[in-house]
Amino acid sequence: MAAYRWKCFDENEDRPEKPRSYGVTEIRGPHYTLLSQNVLQDIFESVGQFVDGLKFAGGSHSLMPKSFIKEVTDVAHKHDIYVSTGDWAENLLRKGPSAFKEYVEECKSLGFDTIELNVGSLGIPEETLLRFVRLIKSGGLKVKPQFAVQINKSDIPIGDRAFGAYVVPRPRSSEFVEDVDLLIRRAERCLEAGADMIMIDADDVCKQADSMRADIIAKIIGRLGVEKTMFEASNPRTSEWFVKQYGPRVNLFVDHSQVMDLECLRGRSLGKNHTSVLGSSYFLF
Repeated sequence: MAAYRWKCFDENEDRPEKPRSYGVTEIRGPHYTLLSQNVLQDIFESVGQFVDGLKFAGGSHSLMPKSFIKEVTDVAHKHDIYVSTGDWAENLLRKGPSAFKEYVEECKSLGFDTIELNVGSLGIPEETLLRFVRLIKSGGLKVKPQFAVQINKSDIPIGDRAFGAYVVPRPRSSEFVEDVDLLIRRAERCLEAGADMIMIDADDVCKQADSMRADIIAKIIGRLGVEKTMFEASNPRTSEWFVKQYGPRVNLFVDHSQVMDLECLRGRSLGKNHTSVLGSSYFLF
């Protein structure tokens, strides 16, 4: 049987070998399910050439033995895969300023390469955020601030009412969208301070393929650049939308089960609809 050709990019769309600065695929590590070292090893050995980063989402590393975390980061590094903390730093603020510096040092000792800062959860002044960015960079690690666009779609009526009582819903007269320009300006300042990439949370922007906020996404990429932004793709259809709109250079954060589909989508010669891509990826396994 003829060998399967993994991908066929146009010359101007070709992605370099790892470590890549664009066309990055970051996968979710232990979070919703506990992935053992053996499971991660299997993932890395089978599709590791297409995985650029591993993220300990939801602060899951805070609940794990340090010895296990070090084993995972060591395995990832053997496959040229960087490891990110995910959003957890905001939980250190109540411990005082010195705690954050200690956190950066501990992350480095455990083998983390990137520290993610959830800007919304941190709730700190911009200058403090920029100071954290510089502190992480001075510690020899990469930093990825995470931003979320807040869209208020609630129809819940205002006022007191008895629990369970029926209230005629009030139609929305307008949709409130957080100032995207302000978000972009803060992201630009983070990049100027040394941030390596900006993470955009999926909520309210790109959670589902049939409700993508293409206007907001285009504005963010237009200002920050496709190579400096990473979007959370919650499902294969969302990944397909991003690759169709912005090509294989787009940076995406996906579940580990979507790696094969995403790599096929990045390839020019495969089918345009998701069904054909799925068929190809199942054949490979």
